[in-house]
Amino acid sequence: MAEKRDYYEVLGVSKGASADEIKKAYRKMAIKYHPDKNPGDKEAEEKFKEAAEAYDVLSDADKRARYDKFGHSMGPQGFGGAGGGGGFYSGGGMSMEDIFAHFGDIFGDGFGGGFSGGFGGATGGGRTRKHVNKGTDLRITVKVTLKDVMDGVDKKLKIPRMVACSHCKGTGAKDGTAFHTCQRCHGTGYISRVQQTMFGAMQSEAVCPDCNGEGKIISETCSYCGGTGVEKKEEVVSFHIPAGVEDGMTLTLRGQGNAPRHGGVNGDLLIVIQEEKDPDLIRDGNDLIYNLMLDFPTAALGGTAEIPTIGGRARLKIAPGTQPGKVLRLRGKGLPQMNTSNRGDLLVNVMVYVPESLTDAEKAAIESLKNTPNVVPTESTAKRIFSRLRHIFNKESRGE
Repeated sequence: MAEKRDYYEVLGVSKGASADEIKKAYRKMAIKYHPDKNPGDKEAEEKFKEAAEAYDVLSDADKRARYDKFGHSMGPQGFGGAGGGGGFYSGGGMSMEDIFAHFGDIFGDGFGGGFSGGFGGATGGGRTRKHVNKGTDLRITVKVTLKDVMDGVDKKLKIPRMVACSHCKGTGAKDGTAFHTCQRCHGTGYISRVQQTMFGAMQSEAVCPDCNGEGKIISETCSYCGGTGVEKKEEVVSFHIPAGVEDGMTLTLRGQGNAPRHGGVNGDLLIVIQEEKDPDLIRDGNDLIYNLMLDFPTAALGGTAEIPTIGGRARLKIAPGTQPGKVLRLRGKGLPQMNTSNRGDLLVNVMVYVPESLTDAEKAAIESLKNTPNVVPTESTAKRIFSRLRHIFNKESRGE
């Protein structure tokens, strides 16, 4: 599969472009590559679709923010295209029905619905499609622990959602059969009209207002759902959260949202990831940080210290003369990077505990060491330690 181009590059705008600039850029691209202006030109058709996909993402504040953060790795079935998409849309891009569904928002009502020619009978006189209702999306928040992020996790949730009425099979008609053909559109679901546009006379189609594109009208409504075709139920949804996810990511489960009125395609279930704070470990990207408090004898003489990890606890060797501010790095003991084999590190930040209260015997023992040459820091030793602490502070201030 060819690598997807950056959406900003597709529309020829900068990453800081305003919504109006993005809209104008898309309008220009749509006019240039419109199928009625480029009949039979497959390359123009692909560029037309590519521009529409880019606009659909960049014109939506939420989608744009996710794209700016995660790029094309934000797949349709989950993270990184886990369901086989490779971008925001499965199958390599938007369908023509998706594009024309909101085309009128850019060019006015005359460009809504279908267009004559250009797509092998998808619209116009050779139309094979029908208007399809789509249900609304649902959004829920799911909490994950660092262990879930490390290994990935399977979840099951019971959610209330609108489903197709079991009595009328989602049609809204009594027994699912009480219909008659719409007289206005003669069962097609669309009405045609001719309009003068910048391309000349153009035949366009719009959803029939009498039957809302269904081609049929209910003669007698279902008494159970009141003719809506939907009922509310609690259902269990199972899904997998992959390893390496981050706080704020959104997992999209296609078709797991609300069912539409009178049948059609279900909306999507949007699962927002919320990462719970760990009592011991701090996440910094794919690295984990642990603040280790050593007692003075262990820091001075060396020994071992027990530290927490996501999988349990581990023993760490402490070298004699370990200074406060020293960072011990356990490579590969951090979190995985999503969709790669890379792993972060576990960084152990060493601190040394200074007693706040002492017995007389303890005070005497420390006093006896006060003036010994190996306990009192020299000027060069102090400079070396301060230099190390300054380096650590500078890295933190730069966000490294």
